[in-house]
Amino acid sequence: MKVDYDWQRPYVAAVLETDRSRLAQRIEEASAAINMRMLELKRDDHGTAEERLAIEFALSGLKILSEDAPKAKPHP
Repeated sequence: MKVDYDWQRPYVAAVLETDRSRLAQRIEEASAAINMRMLELKRDDHGTAEERLAIEFALSGLKILSEDAPKAKPHP
């Protein structure tokens, strides 16, 4: 899987995670990275249409993954 944007690294880690006990955490990390990038795009609007489409696809993918993932345990 080609990674063009920094936020894609945690997304790819979530998609490729094979340990179901870690999947929810990977999804949270990917969501946080994508949300941070979306905030940056709202502030400076330097993103491309290609990146915005990639974000849409990634969010859809995370939604599907999260439907199958065990819920994350709260951190102490």
